[in-house]
Amino acid sequence: MLEYLDNLPEGVSFDMPDKYMESAAVIRPELLMLLLQACKRVKTKRLFLWFAERYHHPWFVRLDISAIDLGRGKRVIVKGGKLDKHYLITVPDEVKLLT
Repeated sequence: MLEYLDNLPEGVSFDMPDKYMESAAVIRPELLMLLLQACKRVKTKRLFLWFAERYHHPWFVRLDISAIDLGRGKRVIVKGGKLDKHYLITVPDEVKLLT
């Protein structure tokens, strides 16, 4: 999933990555932490965590976000999108965090 999000073409719809993350209910948080810590792409990590939080996956609460380098500053994922103030990434206006 991290590789998929890293190679997400600019301007592509969020429909497919959204469906993939929706179905990612079973992930080993220990392994995911290692992958997120090894990942060098700030945009990729932020987008992955944004999607994980969107779906309230049970493994998300077991991640130590403070141990993941999320860089500094804002990142543009979608030009003209809205800024998510928590992850400092732009996402499409129509996609919102689920409550």
